[in-house]
Amino acid sequence: QVQLVESGGGLVQAGGSLRLSCAASGILFSIAPVGWYRQAPGKQRELVASISGGGDSNYADSVKGRFTISRDNAKNTVYLQMNSLKVEDTAVYYCYVSQYWGQGTQVTVSS
Repeated sequence: QVQLVESGGGLVQAGGSLRLSCAASGILFSIAPVGWYRQAPGKQRELVASISGGGDSNYADSVKGRFTISRDNAKNTVYLQMNSLKVEDTAVYYCYVSQYWGQGTQVTVSS
């Protein structure tokens, strides 16, 4: 059974940090590109960051310099380190691996 289990969301003040995790099972993970997406109320889901099997990463302009995506293939896990958080980062965050979606985790940034 394919599972993508997300954790690490929560409530944080502007300027603070959170680290999201997504642990995969039932998927050939090590060579797959993976990504983090987010969706705010009334808005489309958007790509935040992605990372290839070889470790090459890409970021949305809105998060460059603040967020870092990484992966640990030995643990079948992808991470999103979120620093200098802004109110505008408030959304549900989803990981995506090989056509599968995580359940989503809420990130709320207060002013």
